[in-house]
Amino acid sequence: MSTRELTLAEHDATVAEGIVLIDFWAEWCGPCKRFAPVYEKVSTANEDITFAKVDTEAEQELAARYGITSIPTLVAYRDGIPVFSQPGALPQPALEDLVGQLRGLDMTEVRQRYDEAMAQQGQQA
Repeated sequence: MSTRELTLAEHDATVAEGIVLIDFWAEWCGPCKRFAPVYEKVSTANEDITFAKVDTEAEQELAARYGITSIPTLVAYRDGIPVFSQPGALPQPALEDLVGQLRGLDMTEVRQRYDEAMAQQGQQA
């Protein structure tokens, strides 16, 4: 599967299941342009993973929801849980390593920690 554009309207349904990588980018961004072929190549080699792209100029509300202040920024979800976020373009070996780490996550443990963190946030609010 190649990369696909992601909009605010599709966001929640897209990240709900499986492994999802989101690249926040803009047309004018030099590092984004250099990262795009790497992202595309890794997406082609991992067809079972959703590789999405968010144009921060067209999807300002979605970029604001994530607090994007630097692009490119890469965000990863696994089974609806955000598990990774980092600004900066990754070299291909690092992106491939990230994909391997996402595949290897113990989601029982991740979900337990996530639920505990959400419960704690609810108590502090």
